Amino acid sequence: MTTIESGAIRLPVAALDAESPLPPLPGRTDVHAAVPTEGVPDEVARNMNYGFPTAMLPYTTQDGYGRDRVEADLPVVTLDNGILRATVAPTLGGRLWSLVHLPTGRELLYRNPVLQPANLALRNAWFSGGVEWNLGTTGHTPLTCSPMHTAELDGPDGPILRLWEFERLREVTYQLDFTLPPGSAHLYVAVRIVNPNNATVPMYWWSNTAVPDNPGSRVIAPAAESYRFSYERRLELVGAPEHRGHDYSYPGNAEHAADYFFRCCDRRRPWVAAVDAEGVGLVQTSTARLYGRKLFVWGNGIGGRRWQEWLTEPGTEGYLEIQAGLAHTQLEHLPMPADTSWTWLETYGPIEVAAADAHGDWARAQAAVAEVVDEEVSSDRLDARLREWDRWWDAPPSRFHLSGSNWGAIEQLRRDAAAEPTLTRPGTPFIDDPDDDATLPWRTLITTGALPSAEPQDSPTSYATSSGWRHLLDSAPTDWLVLYHRGLGHVAAGDTDAAIQSWQSSVAEQPSAWAHRALGYVLRTKATDDAEAAHTAADHYRKAALLAGDTWQVIAETCDALSAIDADQEALDLLDRTAAEHGQLTMRRIKALTRLGRLDEAAQIFDDGFDVANLREGEETLDTLWFALARRRVLADDIVPADSVEAEARRRHRLPDRYNFRMSLD
Repeated sequence: MTTIESGAIRLPVAALDAESPLPPLPGRTDVHAAVPTEGVPDEVARNMNYGFPTAMLPYTTQDGYGRDRVEADLPVVTLDNGILRATVAPTLGGRLWSLVHLPTGRELLYRNPVLQPANLALRNAWFSGGVEWNLGTTGHTPLTCSPMHTAELDGPDGPILRLWEFERLREVTYQLDFTLPPGSAHLYVAVRIVNPNNATVPMYWWSNTAVPDNPGSRVIAPAAESYRFSYERRLELVGAPEHRGHDYSYPGNAEHAADYFFRCCDRRRPWVAAVDAEGVGLVQTSTARLYGRKLFVWGNGIGGRRWQEWLTEPGTEGYLEIQAGLAHTQLEHLPMPADTSWTWLETYGPIEVAAADAHGDWARAQAAVAEVVDEEVSSDRLDARLREWDRWWDAPPSRFHLSGSNWGAIEQLRRDAAAEPTLTRPGTPFIDDPDDDATLPWRTLITTGALPSAEPQDSPTSYATSSGWRHLLDSAPTDWLVLYHRGLGHVAAGDTDAAIQSWQSSVAEQPSAWAHRALGYVLRTKATDDAEAAHTAADHYRKAALLAGDTWQVIAETCDALSAIDADQEALDLLDRTAAEHGQLTMRRIKALTRLGRLDEAAQIFDDGFDVANLREGEETLDTLWFALARRRVLADDIVPADSVEAEARRRHRLPDRYNFRMSLD
């Protein structure tokens, strides 16, 4: 008999507090964006050049976390059939937190002993461990640190745990149906994405599974080739499982972080397994739609090891990821037609093959895993269960555990008023909460045609930028706030010039830090080699910093704008005046001191030690600061030939491991 129970697990947590008051304007959203396609097959290249959003609007940025952790309860829902116990964290994007094989007591996933956000996702905050469900656009889902609606219902062979949400960037709904049939050693996850719109939308999905990186671990998939992607931002087709003399199916061989996207030979039967030295581990399978498979490794370099420590407790085991997606690679989006549903079925369970087979040649290892997979979860069985699920997708939930966001309900309200296609289905209802603070202004806009006024010192806490919301804003009575939101809608649609006009009108109506910052941001982005535009951007940032007070995000961006016009002393004066404290501001202080020639003061900050809680994955900001200072110190000490300065700086001033988050080759 399968049971589903709500509860909590207690662990050290670095809480996600207040979100950024600054909306995420256009810029880099993911390391996989804008990768060259030379030498890439046409199908993959076409998908790589399609569907990247200009910005992560209408979402907010989740940067309100630090490095201090306290014991706290994390809400979870647990499924148990006596063979497997699956623990789901509905407040964290429905993360499959744990999957335990009860007869052996073995944890099949990498289960992080702490909850420590870091800046690896589209909205900043992300954490490692378990299985993450990534929807929308390349990178980690916008909802990875957000709650999902959670309920259960009675299914064909026991209870179903259902999670669902409305994804606002693509304006689609999705649901996850978790089941543990009696006697099953595999967790079944049925997934449905629904595009209810009258237009095609770019779509993306990858299920990311973290598993322990034990000594001797091997990752096996039914592929003879892989697309390799590393932080040098190049995609290349390589043989499987070897590349440049290294067998990358053994993650312990990896020197640096890299993605290997397996080209599965049989799309009807995709799977991927991670086994330890004894041939024991986890296997993930699916029906044909989810044909992509991937291995991600952090590598054995100092930077990769530092990231692993950063995401958990020092001294704990590392992890690798085996993943499954809708395309060959994570650099692609697929066109999802209007008024369409995509469905598939995934399974997660233990696997055990003879060590000699698991660690034999590639073909022998593949055959050994395939034999077990075919016996335990054959493709015919999965296809039949997926067909059966057509009766259950829209079966109404009967017992509710947790509410997600109110955005689905508000979007439905807007669509009803505009006579647009409905979001709501019987199996995934969006129950309106009229007291929800984030959606309250937008409810008022729908019902009255006017956006509630606000004081310019108060930053907006939510945004709505899709075409339907832009239409409502265009018809609303005009004030500084409406003009500000119109600008956000324009920039989300890719019309930067119209956005600038709206924000200029907003500050003319009533100055606000938020509109001045938006103007500074986009003008600085457009400036590149335009000195006048750079100075205009800095002027807007000066005004934003004055109006925003001790808002560290505004101060950090203002320092960058001042640095761009060589106003480093002004940036340092701004940092001296503020009461705000953040590692991002510490980095700006080091940069200003270095550029002003105050090298000992800059070096002392490094020596004293500091952390940047939201350091971005793939960025090399800390080592860039370190070596910029090192070069200045070398030049201050000696007369060194210009072509020797870099090498001498690296020789004399080795980058401390604490600051080494480098993900690429030197």
